[in-house]
Amino acid sequence: MPLLVTEAAPHVTLITIDAQAKRNAMSREMLFELAALWDTLDGDPDCRSIVITGAGDKAFCAGADIGGDLSAGPEVSKAVNDALLKIKPISKPIIAAVNGVCAGGGVELLLSTDIRIAHPGARFGLPEVRYSIYPFGGATVKLVRQIGYVHAMDLILTGRLIEADEAARLNLINRIVPAASVLDEAISVAKTIAANSPPAVQAVKQQISSMMADEAASREPLEQMLGDQVRASDAFQEGVAAFIEKRTPNYG
Repeated sequence: MPLLVTEAAPHVTLITIDAQAKRNAMSREMLFELAALWDTLDGDPDCRSIVITGAGDKAFCAGADIGGDLSAGPEVSKAVNDALLKIKPISKPIIAAVNGVCAGGGVELLLSTDIRIAHPGARFGLPEVRYSIYPFGGATVKLVRQIGYVHAMDLILTGRLIEADEAARLNLINRIVPAASVLDEAISVAKTIAANSPPAVQAVKQQISSMMADEAASREPLEQMLGDQVRASDAFQEGVAAFIEKRTPNYG
């Protein structure tokens, strides 16, 4: 299975994205699995906090598996939304242990977490526009809210990747720790949260996360329309082909 679920400590669940051959990119299967997992954990009274990380030492999550199934439809859109907690947040706090590259949908997954620990070699970015892909996973709403307009537009429109120190300066992540300590630090934070009052923690988490989710939900019809327009363009075919062929796209 592409997702490994273990107990990292009492009341702390660890989710590990395990698709190392593709830098932990999210396949269609993984999206459906993660969407269901969030529901399970949200309803589990023994789970009080969650840590999410990537397997290996190269990537947290490199985004969507562009080399896989790219077909669209309402079922797929719902899976993306639910997996990335775009419009349906859960009440359990989520701590990200960023152990490498975090790009595209990986950043959108990151935006659904509450506290973010990374190591100095981690890199972050939203390269979708380079390959004529619309960032469906919530970046167009959540990134602006979380790091501010000019910084969000810089990352989304240029598609550039940034280093961990810049990500910390922009408040995209909380702090940087040595690579060997990233997961332990994230689990330590999760244990601190799990020791607090579950009803109080979950109420605070639900209220704050719902604000961004409600805004994303209000923008969803336009989001889907714009994304469909991009997908229907000739540029989309060129962008995806260029990504798969590992070359620079030519948009004329």
